This record gives sequence, C-alpha cells and structure tokens, in this order.
Amino acid sequence: MKIGIIREGKVPPDSRVPLSPNQCKELLAKFPQLDILVQPSPNRCFKDEEYEAAGLQLQEDLSDRELLLGVKEVPINQLIPNKKYCFFSHTIKEQPYNRKLLQAIIAKNIQLLDYEVLTDESGKRVIAFGRFAGIAGAHNGLMTYGNRTKAYDLPQMIKFKDMAEATAYYKTVNWPSMKVVLTGAGRVANGAAEVLENAGFQRLSPQEFLNNASEGPVFTQLACEDYVAPKAEGANYDQSEFFAHPERYTSIFDPYTKVADLMINGIYWDNRAPQFFTAEEMKAKDFKIQVIADVTCDIAPAASIPSTLYASTIAEPVFGYDPKQAKAVAPYAPETIDMMTIDNLPNELPRDASMSFGEQFIASVLPEFLGLKDTKMIERASVTLNGQLGPHFQYLTNYLNAE
Repeated sequence: MKIGIIREGKVPPDSRVPLSPNQCKELLAKFPQLDILVQPSPNRCFKDEEYEAAGLQLQEDLSDRELLLGVKEVPINQLIPNKKYCFFSHTIKEQPYNRKLLQAIIAKNIQLLDYEVLTDESGKRVIAFGRFAGIAGAHNGLMTYGNRTKAYDLPQMIKFKDMAEATAYYKTVNWPSMKVVLTGAGRVANGAAEVLENAGFQRLSPQEFLNNASEGPVFTQLACEDYVAPKAEGANYDQSEFFAHPERYTSIFDPYTKVADLMINGIYWDNRAPQFFTAEEMKAKDFKIQVIADVTCDIAPAASIPSTLYASTIAEPVFGYDPKQAKAVAPYAPETIDMMTIDNLPNELPRDASMSFGEQFIASVLPEFLGLKDTKMIERASVTLNGQLGPHFQYLTNYLNAE
C-alpha cells in the first residue's frame, strides 16, 4: 500500500501529524509492503528533517498514493481526484461552512474516511485527539479566567513545551476560590478533568457543587443525566433513548449557571439535543458564569452554547460575548462573558497529541487498510464512496444538495 502524509493546507495551519517520524520508521520495518511518502511542510511539529532522519522520503507530488492521511479539512483546490483520504472533514453534522467541501469530494470521486466515525463493532470510536483537546481546553479556560479576574497568571498552553511542564507550573499558582463546571464523560471531558485534578482542584459531586460554600478551587463533572431530563412528565432519564432521540429531552443545567464561575464544555453534541441555556437566559442577572471554554465548539446557532459565535484561534484565543446585544466584543470587558473557542486545541500540544493519535491509528485502523482485519470499519467510516454518499451517510443527502 502506498501512503502519503499530506501537508496541512487549512488556514491557520495545523502542526499536528497523523504519524510521527519514528512511527513511520517502525511501520516500514514491520510491513515491507508499505510505501510511505511525506509531503514537505514548514508547519509540522515534526520537521521535514526529522522524517528524513527516520528514513522517509519527502516528495511534493503524491498523485501515485492510494491513501492520503491528513488532520484537518483539505482545501478544495488541493484535493487529488480518485483517492482515499482520511481527515476530520467537519461535514457529518451538516456543518454549513463545509458543504462545498463535501460537494467537491463527491465530484472528484474521492473516498472520504472521517476519523470521527472510525468505530469498532460496538460503535465506539477508535481514534481521536479528544484527550488533548480537553487538556488544552481546560488549561486555556483557566488561563482566560485568570486574565479576566487578574487573580493569577497562567500562560497559554502553547507556551509550554509539553503537558508535563504545564503540570509543574500549576504547582506554583495560588488558585483563588472558584467553581468550575465541566460537562461530558468522554475523552475530552476526562482530559479536562486531568488538568483540574493536576492543578489541585477538589472534585465534588454535582449536588455538593450546587450546595458547596467552602473556600478553594472546586469542580464538578456532569454526565448527560445531570444536565438533561425527559420532557415527558414522570419519565426517567434513559441513556439509550437520549442518544437515539435527544429531541425528547430538555436542559436542566440552569442551577449551574447560578453558581459556577467557569464552564468547560466537553460533550459530543447532537443538533437535535437541547442547548445548555439560551441566549435570552444568558442575559439574566443571576447568570454567574464569567468564562466559557467551549471545547465542543459547535458554531451557533447549531450549538450547545449559543455564545459560541465562531471558532477562535491559537493566536487570538479569546473573544468577549455581550449577552445584551448577543454579539462578539473585545475580551475581558465588564458585563460580558469571555469565550475560549479554539477548534484545534490539540495543536497546542502537537507532539504529544500526534504521537498518541498515531498509536491509535496503527493499533486500530491500519490493520483494516492492510487487510489484516476486516470489521467493516472502513465501510462504516466512508462518508463518500464511488462518487456518492457512503451507505451510512445517506442522511446527508439534503445537506449535500443544498445551495
């Protein structure tokens, strides 16, 4: 199999890679049938010279490759027709801003495999950057709160060499009495919880959090049943029903808006699910949350957080949200809420995140491509196939055909 590691073309450029130089080297030694080329790039966390030192060939032209591996969306003018691509396409939730990308992929007869839907036979995702998104998201949320309140100074995650260096820095911070509500129970949220625990925040149950008046930094982590409830009178929360029919549920998050200082959102959100709160509810005088670190980063109006108006960047990580006008303003202003909505957070820990991602790809995905396993994973993850939507993505038909 001929594999090409493409240069990231999205702007701003992402520095993560699907496979590190050492991982490529080990794969070539283990599988003589593999042929891996690397497209030169000035932006990767692993430099071209590191790939060359590992025995990899750099080559601009990847037109002879069977499988092309990237991270973020590939610009339309850089797509090579009639290829297999793996990248995060941000199309499977009918994101309007990537409709033209999906249309071009179909027109160019590309088989798109989206990392987000590479799953095992039980439906569980096998590959993700989620843990590192949660780690960087929680860190930058704490940074934003420190910048807003002037209570402490915490540099942005990208300023640290790696997670270990950031963790050591937490020990030097005199955290104020503050309350953090963290949503989610998956990779992202658990990565965020790692940061809070490493920083010395006390974990409380949801009920303790709502009633706790003790001094010091505390946090709680909410699972689905803690922030949604069935609309039907007298019904109990049922996880399988919520996942299948989230529109039957309503938000019960309101009590947390009255006690939390910082919200870290780490859920996977379905467009049919309720928002945590509405833009109107954010105008309330007792809405206490001052900072929202939205790691989920679905863009409003199709979003769990109505103030996530756009994705911020690593260069400009924070914007302010004025609840009265429901619009973006300068950060750290009075009577506003600060939003940290970077959508490529793992890029702040690119080497750590890339090596972890590559390990997952090698263990769970590559054997399917090499024919060493066949769990129908490739079929399940094929958003497009043979010039049309894949069998599991017919629900995107209206989205694809819209203007």
